[in-house]
Amino acid sequence: MDYQFLLDIALILLSTKLLGMLTRKFRMPQVVGALVAGVILGPAVLNIVHDQGDLLKKISEIGVIVLMFTAGLETDIGELKKSGKASFVIAMVGVIVPLLGGWAVAHFFNTGEGASASTLLQNIFIGIILTATSVSISVETLRELGKLSTRAGNAILGAALIDDVLGIIALTIITSLADTSVNIWIVLLKIIAFFVIAIVIGILANKLLRKWFARYKKDLRRFVIVAFVLCLFFSYCAEHFFGVADITGAFIAGLIISGTQETKYIASRFETLSYMFLSPIFFASVGLQIIVPEAGWSIVIFTILLLIVAIVSKIVGCGLGAKMMGYTNRESLQIGVGMISRGEVALIVANKGAALGLMSTAFFGPVALVVVVTTIVTPIFLKLAFSKSDKYEGLEESPLAEKYEETYELDRAEQALLEMNNELMKKNDGSADGATDQTKTKE
Repeated sequence: MDYQFLLDIALILLSTKLLGMLTRKFRMPQVVGALVAGVILGPAVLNIVHDQGDLLKKISEIGVIVLMFTAGLETDIGELKKSGKASFVIAMVGVIVPLLGGWAVAHFFNTGEGASASTLLQNIFIGIILTATSVSISVETLRELGKLSTRAGNAILGAALIDDVLGIIALTIITSLADTSVNIWIVLLKIIAFFVIAIVIGILANKLLRKWFARYKKDLRRFVIVAFVLCLFFSYCAEHFFGVADITGAFIAGLIISGTQETKYIASRFETLSYMFLSPIFFASVGLQIIVPEAGWSIVIFTILLLIVAIVSKIVGCGLGAKMMGYTNRESLQIGVGMISRGEVALIVANKGAALGLMSTAFFGPVALVVVVTTIVTPIFLKLAFSKSDKYEGLEESPLAEKYEETYELDRAEQALLEMNNELMKKNDGSADGATDQTKTKE
């Protein structure tokens, strides 16, 4: 038996954590560090971890399933309903414009090589990658500026929730159409059937889980196991019976459990598993697939244009949607800028597309660069967009902003308690050592 995979995993985990710590110092998500770690370890630079074995691929697949499951857990359906018409329009236009922009760029540069799907589907898929939004960076910046509870801040939060759902629907449709051997109407019927059955089962499962959780509150650990089983079950059924992407099934499973009181506990346990082991391997595996030497001038130009379109299309799309709903020019610009950042969702979508033949691995580099650059420029652009606004301009009551603030304060309180606990343990250890020394002296 070859034990090389143990060394590969060790190198991936160590490098992703070290680079993740470095990127955090620059106020960037650790996903950027994990991505860079994969590029460095892979054929693009050092070529240490050059062959992704079957085990690493399966761990990576479980990692992406867990990531989408936690995304579902963090999606509050109640808040989604309250987001309102404005957030829906902003999200919808903010999905359509990047999709068309990505398709247009791919149309001129994609030759169709390295992927099995039709060129049209490949080009549309590039557009779908650009629809994904990750607002965690925007939320942190808005909180720092004191603008999270403004009209623009609330619109960004609401649109981001709806954006995730629209992105999942678009991904479901395009991945289902990847199998050209199946009639398109059968594919569409399967998709509709999946969502109808998922809604029915979701409502029933949610009620059963609420009762079961209420009865067996004493041992919360079993809830995590049940949640993981539900996640894997939905992922399998989505892919096997309906031809829908497994990550869609995982997201739906997360949505079902998100309506229970134990959501935060379950999410925290999955976050530990994901942060420690699964996520680093998945994001590093994306970096491992980037091969720089293959990049010719066409790919370089494609990357530059894709990056420009990724930034401009969100500003124009979400800004236009905001303007349609009566926001001022300045607020529309602020909303558009706040939706620029792409993150882990773009990488998840790209990875799934490559596995299904919807995208050539040659495009991993451009997509990864879009994620990194948009993550860097979003805080800079946001500060510029809000620079001339009055400190109290546009402030309003915002349930979504209050929820984010509450989560932030809970995280800070948890960190403070951990630090206090560590200090107490050090003092106790010191007292115990002192008592031991006194005993020895007496003897």
